[in-house]
Amino acid sequence: MSLFALVVATSLGLLTTAANSEDEKSIDSRAKKFIETHVAKMKPLDKIAGIAWWDANTSGKDEDFQRKEDAQNKIDAVLSDPVAFRELKFLKESSKISDPLVARQIDVIFLSYLEKQVDPLLLREIVAKANAIEKAFNVYRAEVDGKKLSENDVRKILKESKSSDERCKAWEGSKGVGSVVAKDLIALAKLRNQSAAQLGFQNYHQLMLHLNEQEQPQIMKLFDELDELTREPFRKAKAEFDERLAANCGVKVEELRPWHYHDPFCQESPAVFGTDLDAIYLKADILKLCRQFYLDIGLPIDDVLERSDLFEKPGKSPHAFCTDIDREGDVRVLGNIVPSERWMDTMLHELGHSVYSSKNIPQSVPYVLRGASHILTTEGIAMMFGRMAKNGVWQEQMGIAPQDPADRNKLSDAGAKVLRNQLLIFSRWCQVMLRFEKGLYDNPDQDLNKLWWDLVEKYQLLHRPEGRNAPDYASKIHIVGAPVYYHNYMMGELFASQVHHTIAREVYGGKDPRTVAYVKAPKVGDYLKAKVFVPGQTLNWNALTKFATGEDLNPRAFAKDFRAE
Repeated sequence: MSLFALVVATSLGLLTTAANSEDEKSIDSRAKKFIETHVAKMKPLDKIAGIAWWDANTSGKDEDFQRKEDAQNKIDAVLSDPVAFRELKFLKESSKISDPLVARQIDVIFLSYLEKQVDPLLLREIVAKANAIEKAFNVYRAEVDGKKLSENDVRKILKESKSSDERCKAWEGSKGVGSVVAKDLIALAKLRNQSAAQLGFQNYHQLMLHLNEQEQPQIMKLFDELDELTREPFRKAKAEFDERLAANCGVKVEELRPWHYHDPFCQESPAVFGTDLDAIYLKADILKLCRQFYLDIGLPIDDVLERSDLFEKPGKSPHAFCTDIDREGDVRVLGNIVPSERWMDTMLHELGHSVYSSKNIPQSVPYVLRGASHILTTEGIAMMFGRMAKNGVWQEQMGIAPQDPADRNKLSDAGAKVLRNQLLIFSRWCQVMLRFEKGLYDNPDQDLNKLWWDLVEKYQLLHRPEGRNAPDYASKIHIVGAPVYYHNYMMGELFASQVHHTIAREVYGGKDPRTVAYVKAPKVGDYLKAKVFVPGQTLNWNALTKFATGEDLNPRAFAKDFRAE
């Protein structure tokens, strides 16, 4: 550029624009290079970790848990690199990345690095402690009168036994894992708080919300609104099923204790409405039903089932989950299926996760963003499908409803009532989990046993067992393995209702959402792929909700779903 041209450019402000343009190109180039290097490092490590995690949970073997821990430490070593983080922080804060897709990848990668910018020895200690506790959960079995009980055994007793003594023993046995892990769990909470403090956060609860693109005031405000919305409807519903529970066990309503309910945490609707929802599934082929249902909506799952581990065995995790091993289609489900409505729900749920994965998120979506928009959106889709297990319309259209119209209507009405109660019960349980974890990380040294039961009494309206002073909170595995996660299940319920009502309106032409069951409806699969799956993580959770439903995440559709009318 000549001196004259330089003077003119300066006087007109063109030099700054040109420099900025050049600067933007340079920043874009640096950002793309960082992403390329990051993916080259992380892609093989992610796959190794995914397989190790799977093997540990399906076998329970010491050597597999050690591989799982080693794999996580290798990932942490990459994400904790301070030199890489400085470059990443510069790119994020420059505000000069012109390509929105590149900028989004930088934002997502930044959050994954941020958590690891702590003392490497502390990171390793956290991983080792969490791994040891998870292993204790996997191998623990309740022991009652000298007999080892699986989780399914405990649930069967809590559902079927009329003996308060037998129920109490099974419940207490299931809680025994809490005493095994409580001391380590408190130590783990303190270690997690140390890591959060090193990153400038008040505690781990605030850090984890931030890492998931949420903030504590935002979440607490939403849950306060939900508390207000559900408090009285829940009280009325609970009064009704409490009467039936008391009658079934031959006790007075005021004598009901947590073991009189049908699951160990009172987070599910008890089956006390004159119709056994399990009866319809006792002779059903749950996997066949799932396979046919998902195939008929254009979301086949045969490949997932082939890779999965679905029935009980020693040492295996007693729970259920879905995992995407490599973001390239290797998606698997762990289950412990027995013929019951709960496991029909669970398998529809976990396979709902499987279709909202790299199976249906295009490979054209960058690797970094090739996953669900957020944990709440994948939970929401899974919950939306899981609800069908109680849906009389779904049962009839899948050909498993009773032939007799009176029996069919009775079952359908019972399912609808159980589902309404389930939404209310679960919303109150999630209040306990959110507020307990907040309290745990606010002050791990407080009387956590008391905090737990204070919250249970306030939000679930349950009576704490007289004289009991045990770490029952520590028997919930999510507090260890999925910390500050549970509130996303509730937000997922909101997302599920919102998406379902949108499908009823836009795909089914305004039909009553209660009559929409998706059976043999490939247009539902088309909608989900286009509006929920395909964007992957290119949109954050609220942006995706608006893209899919036209509204920000809100509780209005959820409120309609638990109304009785």
